[in-house]
Amino acid sequence: MIRKNQRFLSKLYMLFDMLCVGIAFGAAWWVKFASGYLDGDSALSFSTYVMWGGVYGAVVLIIGTISSLYSFHRKKRFADELVRILQTHGIALFVLLGSLFFFKQVHISREFLAIFISIAVMITTIYRYVVKRGLRKAREKGYNKQYVLILGAGTLGKTFYRNLKYYPEIGYEVVGFLDDRATWDSEESKQYAPIMGALNNLDRMLNEKLIDEVIIALPLDAHHKFPDIINTCEKAGVRTLIIPDFFDYLPSRPYFDNFAGMPMINVRDIPLDVMRNRVFKRGFDIIFALIAIIITSPVLLLVAIGIKLTSPGPILFKQERVGLNRRNFYMYKFRSMKVSSDQVADTQWTTANDPRKTRFGSFLRKTSLDELPQFFNVLFGHMSVVGPRPERPYFVEQFKEEIPKYMVKHHVRPGITGWAQSNGLRGDTSIEERIRHDIFYIENWSLLFDIKIIWKTIWNGFVNKNAY
Repeated sequence: MIRKNQRFLSKLYMLFDMLCVGIAFGAAWWVKFASGYLDGDSALSFSTYVMWGGVYGAVVLIIGTISSLYSFHRKKRFADELVRILQTHGIALFVLLGSLFFFKQVHISREFLAIFISIAVMITTIYRYVVKRGLRKAREKGYNKQYVLILGAGTLGKTFYRNLKYYPEIGYEVVGFLDDRATWDSEESKQYAPIMGALNNLDRMLNEKLIDEVIIALPLDAHHKFPDIINTCEKAGVRTLIIPDFFDYLPSRPYFDNFAGMPMINVRDIPLDVMRNRVFKRGFDIIFALIAIIITSPVLLLVAIGIKLTSPGPILFKQERVGLNRRNFYMYKFRSMKVSSDQVADTQWTTANDPRKTRFGSFLRKTSLDELPQFFNVLFGHMSVVGPRPERPYFVEQFKEEIPKYMVKHHVRPGITGWAQSNGLRGDTSIEERIRHDIFYIENWSLLFDIKIIWKTIWNGFVNKNAY
């Protein structure tokens, strides 16, 4: 029943997505050619535009199906759905432009295409958000529920039950527990759903009760019972989910991977391990870095002149840092200190009254202007616009022994700014707190999250009171 409903919902969403494309096409045609706001001359007929609009809609359907845009899970965040919408329309746009080039349709209006795609993405995002919010509100009020049976009334089962109470918007209700040993005392019976029998009552329960999912929350010594439990659930057409008894030891949200034909638990889910995410992030980095360099070029020139006039030595300062996959690279900054040996620069922190700083250099560090050359590091592929800040090898060797999970930050490219820095953790602040923020970013990356961090960095200002 659940799978049938999901197939129906998928077709419904496909229909509405195509309706959005059609509305966007009509709106774009009116704005470009009928409203009088823009130059309305068209070298191509209306039917030609309709044909290519249809091609775009068909490509959106195909790419959306491949990228799981029409696969629905009530547990997923809207941010994940938004990323898939942007990815689907972005790829569809590239396919459309390639087709136009191949068929020599050079006279099609670029303004029309820009308006068309923008409106399509906007109204698709809005209606999907409204639907998702509406469904969540309905579930919170008790509608559209799914019913869960928990196998195991021990620590795992009780923890899952308590956690589920914090997420009423996903619409799950626990029917009860099955357990061979446990019984509730008077206090526990008020807190938890009832224990409805032993594990061998599972077949009867699935036939008598409306149950959508079975959660196996059994200890390690009961794993030999899993085959019979899973077969019983499969026979009844009920989904089965397993909570591993060792979940407390996993450092983050794990996910199943496949290696050499065997399913394995990957203990750290890193979205940027997925190729399409890396491609989108890299493309965003290159475009953003180029725009930033062009916009700030007058500032770059003025800073370079200021450094030359205020102290002898080179304009740029390069320093070895540890980057992606623990590979070292040279990070560029505007020089803010007097020229010293590499040994001193690589092994000493900058202090509040550091005699090595120049007066102009202090201003550069306080305003973060010394970081601007790192946009060239982004273009070279050493860094990203957003990511954990890179550190010097000398300190990396210290921190990896002293701070748990410190080396996890090297699973992604380091950044000019990051989730930690946008929350004020810059300069002389807690390394442990920064790492917690870095790991959160690594495990929850999305293009929307990057944009949020950039906006937050700009909004909070570039002046850093902790920078020496």
